[in-house]
Amino acid sequence: MEQQVIFITGATGGLGSAMVKHFETKNVRLALHTYQHETYAVDCEHAWFQADLRHQEAIPQLVDEVLQRFGRIDVLINNAGISRNGLSWKLANEDWNDVLAINLTAPFLLTKAVLPGMRTQQFGRIISISSVVAQTGVAGTAAYAASKAGLLGLTKTVAKETATSGITANALALGYFDTGMITEVSPELQEQIRLQIPKQRLGSVDTILATIDWLLLPAADYVTGQTISLNGGLHS
Repeated sequence: MEQQVIFITGATGGLGSAMVKHFETKNVRLALHTYQHETYAVDCEHAWFQADLRHQEAIPQLVDEVLQRFGRIDVLINNAGISRNGLSWKLANEDWNDVLAINLTAPFLLTKAVLPGMRTQQFGRIISISSVVAQTGVAGTAAYAASKAGLLGLTKTVAKETATSGITANALALGYFDTGMITEVSPELQEQIRLQIPKQRLGSVDTILATIDWLLLPAADYVTGQTISLNGGLHS
């Protein structure tokens, strides 16, 4: 079987970098998106692609570049995401628009662009990184929560539309992990968050990677349209 092509957005962030290092040990080819021009070395089976996901017109071009390089896309991981904090009545319109553009509109446009190829090959896996914040709400995260909640609805709809095409679409609703956006939070706030988690600790990125590995298995092809919550018991 030809090596699968896994397309990861936001591949230079904390979680994205962990995904890259994880999949570099697998028999796959990686298409790695970055907002920045700076990247780190990967072997010849992998390639970097730069795009600003706030610009809708850049997304079909990004997918075309990946297809020109690899000829196919088997797995799309919608990982790129940003947050702009502010109480709802204070949040700037520009911040709202940027968060929705990157966290929700870009995954929709990327999904839209990869689905024709996946439907033709009768195989595809779409995994979107959402958040427990989409399920619970947190003060000051109106844009982030709305965008991540939108991903859950998008996932369920795409799953129903593609269920007979060999394609699955699922979302991971992540709690608080030791990698990623948590690094932007002060140690004092991290401790407050930790005390709210029934497990009394931040999650390990290995849990996320193991869940993705499982979703890519042939045996997981009956799992689609699901929100898989990884949060240490914070929300059920």
